[in-house]
Amino acid sequence: MQALDTLAHFHFLRPWWLLVLVPAALLVWAVQRRGDVRRRWRQTIAPHLLDALVIGERRRVALRPVHLTALLLALGAIALAGPSWRQERPPFLDDKAPLAIAVDLSRTMDAVDVTPTRLERAKLKIKALLARRGGGRTAIYAYAGSTHLVLPLTDDTNLLQTFVDALQTRIMPVPGRDMAQALRTIDADLAREPVPGTILFLTDGVDPAAGRAFRAQADSGRSQPVVLAIGTEQGGPLRNAAGGYVEQDGARVFARLDVAAFKRFGDDSGTPLATFTPGSDDDVAWVQRHVQSHLEQMQAGDRTRWKDEGWWLVLPVTLLAMLWFRKGWTVRWTAGLLLALAFAAPQPGLRAQQADGARPWRFADLWLTHDQQGRRAFEQGDFARAATLFDDAMWRGIAQYRAGQYAQAVQSFALVDSPQADYNQGNALARQGQYQQAAARYRQALRRQPQWPAATANLALMEKLLAQQKPKDKPDPDDQEEPPDVPPDEIKYDAAKPPEQGGQSMHIGLTQDAEMWMRAIRTTPTDLLQRKFALQRGQAAPQQGQR
Repeated sequence: MQALDTLAHFHFLRPWWLLVLVPAALLVWAVQRRGDVRRRWRQTIAPHLLDALVIGERRRVALRPVHLTALLLALGAIALAGPSWRQERPPFLDDKAPLAIAVDLSRTMDAVDVTPTRLERAKLKIKALLARRGGGRTAIYAYAGSTHLVLPLTDDTNLLQTFVDALQTRIMPVPGRDMAQALRTIDADLAREPVPGTILFLTDGVDPAAGRAFRAQADSGRSQPVVLAIGTEQGGPLRNAAGGYVEQDGARVFARLDVAAFKRFGDDSGTPLATFTPGSDDDVAWVQRHVQSHLEQMQAGDRTRWKDEGWWLVLPVTLLAMLWFRKGWTVRWTAGLLLALAFAAPQPGLRAQQADGARPWRFADLWLTHDQQGRRAFEQGDFARAATLFDDAMWRGIAQYRAGQYAQAVQSFALVDSPQADYNQGNALARQGQYQQAAARYRQALRRQPQWPAATANLALMEKLLAQQKPKDKPDPDDQEEPPDVPPDEIKYDAAKPPEQGGQSMHIGLTQDAEMWMRAIRTTPTDLLQRKFALQRGQAAPQQGQR
């Protein structure tokens, strides 16, 4: 029965390749027709005389090179046609779907009904989820009366944990709990992702008015919202910043988890909803299952992929091709080899360019592009050599920066028109002590990409260093400003292809940027987020007033 089922499902994925069988058969027919002595003399000699004149004609069919050629063409055509009789699971179906975590920073998250507080317990759950995701791209958002991006999608677990630890309720500029606005903001960001994502809300309360927005989101087929409730029905007092408790009219303010409201919200909106488990990570596993299942549902159409079995024919094709070395069947490849070497050899014009200082021709140029060769040297840590290999200006600038060639890096970055290039150019100028020019590059990067934390921090550092500089008639060699510790961007790229022009395939090294913040700005990450959110709220308020 299994053999019958296999035969029933047998088909070709690319059947048009079977048309190659026609010229393979015609090739055998044409060669045999050309070697037919009787056919060539039939019009000249009478048939009864021709039979007597043809001596030593062999009636048996001998295996000749044309038969081998036709067989190779036939097997190759069948292999390229893609014979298939079973399905396979796509290799990209895994748990690497993007996840956006929306943390409720309303005042009630400071309740101590769970140890140490609801917010601190939510942070622990986030860290457990990050460990379980194993490198999945995750973003962090904070919301109360307004919604703010804390960290964009990244797979850097250490960086995510750093910013999760910085979350406090006091950093939010607007009190309240606007879940609908948070959902719209996060969904708009995830809409640019090529794979469907999940939005996890960690909160101790729900906004009934947001039920319709969550229902529409669940039915849209885009990012899936899920809610994890933090808190207990018994509730607890709110802790204040001084370590005491919030009081009103002489009595402590308590916050209780409204389980019934959560249940109504889940029923009305169709949103998956669960309550945190204090003694285990079952809730974290529940979230991860929803992340993976949503991705599988969105890609369900891609699961019915037929497995290409044509690769099985590679072995017989290889064995038959080896017969070409048999004596008498050898094909003279000398002319073809000389022609290939003629095309591969460097041309006179290229030699003239080499004399002008261009990169000399190498044997590796036959197999790898310049950017691919540069990437290999970059991976090996040979940045100086990589800088001489790259054609892409952004990659060349990064390699020069890593090699300490800051002046050359500035020139390379100047060839790329992008905010990342402006930012990197500012880093290279700062390394040379040219703080004024570096500040100008950071301002240009912020004009083109507003609210860039790394560029904002570097600009603040440059302005601080410029303010500390004192005019002197003669420079004192013992009192020189040292360049700030501005690390280069960490570049991550697809190993299957060279970097794209303009730095589109580059991913800014957020870990090094975060470390630079800690060294350069004398403030805590929490205070930094508080200032950032306040600035964002101040910029959004005039726009809302114009409406």
